[in-house]
Amino acid sequence: MNLSPGQLDILFQALGDPTRRAILERLARGPATVTELAVPFEMALPSFLGHVQRLEAAGLVTTAKTGRIRTVTLVPGAFTPVRSWLDDQRALWEGRLDRLDAYVQTLMQETRDEP
Repeated sequence: MNLSPGQLDILFQALGDPTRRAILERLARGPATVTELAVPFEMALPSFLGHVQRLEAAGLVTTAKTGRIRTVTLVPGAFTPVRSWLDDQRALWEGRLDRLDAYVQTLMQETRDEP
């Protein structure tokens, strides 16, 4: 998956806040109203809405308003770009560490073989 660095930055910034991560964890169980989501947090509703808006701007959640009630839903597959990037980084670093390990093992063997 090819994301621009700016798009990936927006996703990581959205995930970088503990309040927003807690919102996402709650939404993994199913949609909830903003009021329901805000209950565990000691902050004014406008401040809490700012977190929801940041998640929505990053494409991690969607909101729908019916009358005065705004419902927030997790976007299916929203974490795929982040996971893909992390998987690529893991593969890169595992390869580097495997090569380093092989090099160290070779050095150790050469040291043992010297008279």
